[in-house]
Amino acid sequence: MSNLHEECGVFGIYCRDDMNVVSASYYALYALQHRGQESCGIAVNDDGVIRCVKNPGLVNEVITREAVETLGTGKMAVGHVRYGTSGADPRQNAQPLVVNHVKGYMALAHNGALTNARELREELELKGSIFHMTSDTEVISYIITRERLNSKSIEEAVCRSMDVIAGAYSLIVMSPQKLIAARDPHGFRPLCMGRIGENVVFASESCALDAIGATFERDLEPGEIVIVDKNGVRNDTTHVGTKPKTTCVFEYIYFARPDSVIDGSSVHTARLRAGAFLALEHPAQADVVIGVPDSGIDAAIGFSRQSGIPYEIGFIKNKYIGRTFIQPTQADRENKVRIKLNVVSSVVKGKRVVLVDDSIVRGTTSARIVKMLREAGATEVHMRSSAPPFMHPCYFGTDVDSCDKLIACKYPIEKIKDIIGVDSLGYLSVESAKLLADNCHGFCTACFDGDYPCDPPKNPGKCLFERRLSEVNE
Repeated sequence: MSNLHEECGVFGIYCRDDMNVVSASYYALYALQHRGQESCGIAVNDDGVIRCVKNPGLVNEVITREAVETLGTGKMAVGHVRYGTSGADPRQNAQPLVVNHVKGYMALAHNGALTNARELREELELKGSIFHMTSDTEVISYIITRERLNSKSIEEAVCRSMDVIAGAYSLIVMSPQKLIAARDPHGFRPLCMGRIGENVVFASESCALDAIGATFERDLEPGEIVIVDKNGVRNDTTHVGTKPKTTCVFEYIYFARPDSVIDGSSVHTARLRAGAFLALEHPAQADVVIGVPDSGIDAAIGFSRQSGIPYEIGFIKNKYIGRTFIQPTQADRENKVRIKLNVVSSVVKGKRVVLVDDSIVRGTTSARIVKMLREAGATEVHMRSSAPPFMHPCYFGTDVDSCDKLIACKYPIEKIKDIIGVDSLGYLSVESAKLLADNCHGFCTACFDGDYPCDPPKNPGKCLFERRLSEVNE
């Protein structure tokens, strides 16, 4: 509801018995659907031959009975859900990406964003590489392929590639004989490992492991590479500890599902804590606390517990809205909130309401929600955001690529309060955001404070490759 999106979720499985890897991938991707709703896909390795089905749409729309028959059976699989950047072709950029070269097949699924993608792509093009996609995932595949030609193994090629690519990336790479998972040295995006008996699985979030009955084993360390093959599981720690750990704090605030555990910290507990911090930093005289579904609810409960103001369910969410509403036109947005949310009038009528949401991006959705509460009879609305104000672009996998549409970049808080129509407005402080997770020390908060943990791109902006192609054509 905040119009903010994270770009991908990844999954991989290496099977040692007769487990159905397509079924496991399907249910795991279903659990990761919140991380990407534009396209999805599964690639299956059957004795060194990789078959892939991918298309725009939700998991249940793409992985049909016919798709399952096409994928067949195998011992390894890689899955991906994607939220694409504006203007990118969803069919063209769907993953996993399958590459066939002299060293064999490779399937790749990627979550994150490279900060040097444009420079690498130009370098590769000048040496004869031909690109078919507009995402930086294809850049990664070319770099790994190039390094593979001069390496003894695919894992060595991945390791050498990590010396070249920069930015945020959690990767699942499937070769004819191996399944490899890798997390960038900063650990921007989550990646965990689990088991179903002797079968090994990797996923962006632990909720995907729960969905297929896997036992969570551990999170990958930033910079770690884990290799699974017929000889077992081993890891490469060449890049571990080479960079400061800076996990994206917004994983805890919004992106991840509340039932996930990231780097040893419960997302649900982190959101409760965010709400408690909000109650301490921005108290309110009110009768009821309500949260905007879904990611605002936990923070609202935390605010209620800390403040002593009763929490109640203030909105009913329609869970049966399909893809029509994922990328609506401006006209659609006018009706989207009313179709997706409805106020429980008896909860707010005649009452002073504390409204808790995960963030305020453009402010348009917030204004419509506040208007709905006023129309339902709320006498006062005090809005609290469990994220600090967005003041800077994100270059590490979130679709905040400029300050143009960020309301906090345009107006002071008092003006924002008037624009969205609330009686008071309070944001979580950056200092408190850094304290949300018990076991995670080191967050990226660059979108709030501009403190980038690594150099931002020299040519920032989404859809760089479409723009450059347009410039060339002109």
